[in-house]
Amino acid sequence: MDRTLLIATLCTAISTTAGAGEVDIVDARAHNSGGGHYRFDVTLRHSDTGWDHYADAWQVLAPDGSLLGERILYHPHEQEQPFTRSLSGVAIPPGTGYVMIRAHDKVHGYSNRQFRLDLP
Repeated sequence: MDRTLLIATLCTAISTTAGAGEVDIVDARAHNSGGGHYRFDVTLRHSDTGWDHYADAWQVLAPDGSLLGERILYHPHEQEQPFTRSLSGVAIPPGTGYVMIRAHDKVHGYSNRQFRLDLP
């Protein structure tokens, strides 16, 4: 293989794999539904590239890291960025002042960046 072609091929492979990057949490809001339950509206940004690489979930975590709720995303949002999805009926333990939101994509898994959300 010609050296120039090899370099071009490698650059394309790297940009295709790294292009979408990790999913970012742009914003999150909590709404108290009463009875210790909340609705969460979470806005994500991810350069979805199709079915093989897209933001496919986000989670609500207690301060101790335990899972309180999860929203699964079943398809890419290539033409809708950023996008917001909601999750209702999340039970929050009494005395919890904040939660952490983390997001997931099909290539990178859970993002290293989490979003702290103070509860109303």
